[in-house]
Amino acid sequence: MNLPKFILGDNTDHPNAIFVIHTEFPRFIINLENDEVEWLEEFDQHDQKELESETENYIREATEFYDREVSRYDDA
Repeated sequence: MNLPKFILGDNTDHPNAIFVIHTEFPRFIINLENDEVEWLEEFDQHDQKELESETENYIREATEFYDREVSRYDDA
């Protein structure tokens, strides 16, 4: 199966939360309500260094994806 890089998610148990799921390495879920990130990977020291330098970019990309998706709903 070919998954998109980002997927939107919601859950009625968390009515104010909007989740963006990043499906490529490093896989993570971010809650845009509070910017909490849950990593779905185990990291070694090498990965940890890359992760620290790239985390801000991953969060920015996830937020841009969400904004793009919402604007498409608004335009429809």
